[in-house]
Amino acid sequence: MPGVNENESPADRAFRAEVRGWLEANLSGEFAHARGLGGPGREHEAFEERLAWERHMAAAGWTCVGWPEEHGGRGATVRQQVIFNEEYALADAPARVGHIGENLLGPTIIAFGTDEQKARFLPPIVAVEELWCQGYSEPNAGSDLANVQTRAALAGDHWTVDGQKVWTSNALESDWCFVVCRTEPGSSRHHGLSYLLVPMKQDGVDIRPIVQLTGTSEFNEVFFDGARTDAGNIVGAPGEGWKIAMATLGFERGVATLGQQVGFRREFEGVLDLARRTGAIDDPLLRDRLTRAYMGLEVMRLNAVRTMAGVASGAPGPESSISKLVWGTWHRELGELAMDVLGAAGMVADGEPYDLNDWQRLFLFSRSDTIYAGSNEIQRNIIAERVLGLPREARG
Repeated sequence: MPGVNENESPADRAFRAEVRGWLEANLSGEFAHARGLGGPGREHEAFEERLAWERHMAAAGWTCVGWPEEHGGRGATVRQQVIFNEEYALADAPARVGHIGENLLGPTIIAFGTDEQKARFLPPIVAVEELWCQGYSEPNAGSDLANVQTRAALAGDHWTVDGQKVWTSNALESDWCFVVCRTEPGSSRHHGLSYLLVPMKQDGVDIRPIVQLTGTSEFNEVFFDGARTDAGNIVGAPGEGWKIAMATLGFERGVATLGQQVGFRREFEGVLDLARRTGAIDDPLLRDRLTRAYMGLEVMRLNAVRTMAGVASGAPGPESSISKLVWGTWHRELGELAMDVLGAAGMVADGEPYDLNDWQRLFLFSRSDTIYAGSNEIQRNIIAERVLGLPREARG
């Protein structure tokens, strides 16, 4: 696990010491039990405790550390954001609950929102007073997001939204959803889409949990039936939804990856410890795979830093698809590695009726990593066409 780097500047060393000292002092007492809570397949674990922890962080100024100071952040440099996430992992701090607002919607509002939107939506994200979910995928518009059919119409001072979203993470706990919808009748593909901010606590929103292989329900179906949102709750102009949505995905695949890697590194170290305890590390093939997994973690970290440095002054570009391809594949392979380290014991549940251990949940959950937020196949196409400039794939 990374620690103090001898090449760090005095300011960065001081920042690391500040972060480490605060985490050591505060992950104690009432929050001592919060260490290690949450993660893939355990997204509902101790949600209220993790929410209280994150609000405690907010009160001390430790949320949104990379945001500009004028928007409630610390204005941390790229290097300091890396340090914060490294120290958070070292402390075994709990999985974050405000990730989508802090790392996806917030940066999008900062880049494209109006002054009124920044004043309304950014402070509650910093304070962890409002939680967000993402309304992109639909039954017929997953990786092919341009096939969105959810529609919205402007009627006086509000938009009315009708349609269905699916695979909506943490929808039940969320107060708001940023929704990509079709606002131009008769439009198709990337045209005529808009990016709306829709409150979830209203009669026109029906949330139905999807029971996953892990037995939990992070993902949900969301039905909009005459749901309303104020006319001013559109990011960008009508018809610019595709551009805004792609920028959000860029933030998810770039800066936000550092926060995600907190859990990834913790999981890897757990698999490594398991291999040592069971003796599986003596198998040269498994030892080689563990080594490759560690190398993959470092590649992810460096790629995320590179992405962050490249977008410090604006929204990320198509290069951010590299991050999604790398981490999705790495995490799926880590789940497979965990099961191989367990051996035959991995095939047996801990108890009835479906009591899974952490490694079984990791394996089952990580099967989705190369599909959601843009499948591996779609990411390869984006990289080939928009980054490398190769000929476009023939489309029927």
